[in-house]
Amino acid sequence: MRYRAVLVTVLVGAALVACGGRQEAAPASPGGGGSCEVTRDTRISIATGNTGGVYYVLGGRFGEVVTQATDGKLKATAAETGASVQNIQQLAAGTHQVAFSLADSAADAVVGKGAFEGKPQRIAALGRIYPNYTQVVARSDAGINSVADLRGKRVSTGSPKSGTEVIANRVLASAGLNPERDVSAQRLDLGASVDGMKDGTVDALFFSGGLPTPNITDLFTSLRGKVKLLGTDGQLTEMRKINPVYQVATIPGATYPGAVDTPTIVVPNLLLVPTTMDPAVACVLTRTLYERTAELVAANPSARDITRQNARATDPVPLHPGAARALDALGAG
Repeated sequence: MRYRAVLVTVLVGAALVACGGRQEAAPASPGGGGSCEVTRDTRISIATGNTGGVYYVLGGRFGEVVTQATDGKLKATAAETGASVQNIQQLAAGTHQVAFSLADSAADAVVGKGAFEGKPQRIAALGRIYPNYTQVVARSDAGINSVADLRGKRVSTGSPKSGTEVIANRVLASAGLNPERDVSAQRLDLGASVDGMKDGTVDALFFSGGLPTPNITDLFTSLRGKVKLLGTDGQLTEMRKINPVYQVATIPGATYPGAVDTPTIVVPNLLLVPTTMDPAVACVLTRTLYERTAELVAANPSARDITRQNARATDPVPLHPGAARALDALGAG
């Protein structure tokens, strides 16, 4: 009996190490267990987005907060990426263990459509976080006053495999434009898009992000009076035919120097993990996210919209069992 007990212990320990991957944590068990503590040193990578975007800023700060909250037991670091679609693909590949994503891209991933056609992804959510605003900025001298006016223009639709690119193409199509033929699409990251606007090689850019987005603040500051926001609210009806998650909200003019109130399409963000993540790790991450939001707000004001009341609104992406445990303990939702 003693030999059998030792053998079982060894086998279970080996299985946990083998399945942990880069996450260095055990995969989820059917019952999810009951722990909300990390019992061994664990390292995780957080997939964010372009430098100068809110994903990158908040992801970096969240990694620091998690590391501090666990006294370094759970060490989290942020990585620059192309954002949503790429984040989900790399999450599935094990390159990263946590990922920021737009809810529409995540919904496509779990059902296997769009960029994930025929390949449903095994992802779960730690919770719903803040909304992304579809920010379309045009040079004032380019003769662009609406999305339809982008026809024939040099338009940055965002990084390849980003949530921005997904939304940009859908907004253009909803305005009656073919993204491949009717605009000169420049698939640039945010930094390169802003540089192109400054030097006149890009007429307009799309970016889906929180408010304010640092690089767009820089653009409006540098080209005060020479750039403007375009409204996308006119495309809402067609966009909601694609996914009902889309809504309209206003970008306050005070967000950027010289801007005016501009209604635009918004979509929630989710914080994603693999379904195989150790429930205890998922619990700690979720608890830290919603207990220490004020520290994220200090990094970027968009984090004010990370609330416990909205945390569970992740459908059709399932909530990870460890996240549900944390939210239950916090009395959230």
